[in-house]
Amino acid sequence: MAVNLKGKHLIGIKHLTPEEFVQYIQMAEALKRDYLAGYRNELLKNRTLAEIFQKPSLRTRVSFESAMTHLGGHGIYLGPEDIKLGQRETTEDIAKVLSGMCDVIMARVFKHEAILDLAKYATVPVINGLCDTEHPTQIIGDFLTIWEKYRKFEGLKMTYIGDGNNVCNSLIYGSALVGTHFTAICAPGYEPKAEVIRDAKAIAAKYNTGSTIEVSNNIDSVAGSDIVYTDVWASMGQEAEAEERKKIFMSYQITMPVFMKAKPTAIFMHCLPAHYGEEVVYEVGHCERSVIFDQAENRMHSIKAILVLLTH
Repeated sequence: MAVNLKGKHLIGIKHLTPEEFVQYIQMAEALKRDYLAGYRNELLKNRTLAEIFQKPSLRTRVSFESAMTHLGGHGIYLGPEDIKLGQRETTEDIAKVLSGMCDVIMARVFKHEAILDLAKYATVPVINGLCDTEHPTQIIGDFLTIWEKYRKFEGLKMTYIGDGNNVCNSLIYGSALVGTHFTAICAPGYEPKAEVIRDAKAIAAKYNTGSTIEVSNNIDSVAGSDIVYTDVWASMGQEAEAEERKKIFMSYQITMPVFMKAKPTAIFMHCLPAHYGEEVVYEVGHCERSVIFDQAENRMHSIKAILVLLTH
């Protein structure tokens, strides 16, 4: 049964129900099918998206603007120097001004609190395009990719190797919602926060999905995985730590021997940009079982679904 998402915010995967999460994926699959068939339904005709960027982006900006264009709408890019969120004027005033001129707001920010403030004061849907705690639009596209490859979620084993960051958090919540078993393999001291693990286990228990959530410091825990996922070791805003993190995480690099510990049918995933020679070697990132460019394209299709469902 379809869930009415019109007018809601997309703050994070943590706040979704399994039905809502799957509905985004199903809509994305349908819109992708239309797109590949050459059918452009102007579902967003005469609608305008405000795009607030505190952080630069390739995939997020292009996917949002392409999604709006393909469906007949328009996106307005607001870069770091255009509005200076919370500095040049208050986030409350920005949210109210944009709500009066636009149909939906996307924000890619450093701090989760900025998303919460926008959502508090905006009268149109607010989409979290990335913050320090979650990256929900990425993960909806990722699970669309997983669905395309396996046609199921329940019972699959996903292993994430690297820093317990915002992408890792959202993957954990997504797995908990649909019954995917999740293992985070991290260097000691860089694991996901205990509250993330606790909340994800509570989600799995609440909805009885059967998902298990585990954390390990042993890279051999990748054995038997259906999905091997990684991300950069130092996210934007952590550049000063980059060299130190390289030393700490080098033993967690995904080489071909590491990837081969997973199932012979396993896929490799990365949200990009990739730093080859650090979190993963080029050979793995571009092997026949890598789906990193499917993921990248699916960002656009999933974002179409998000925009349509929140505005219709």
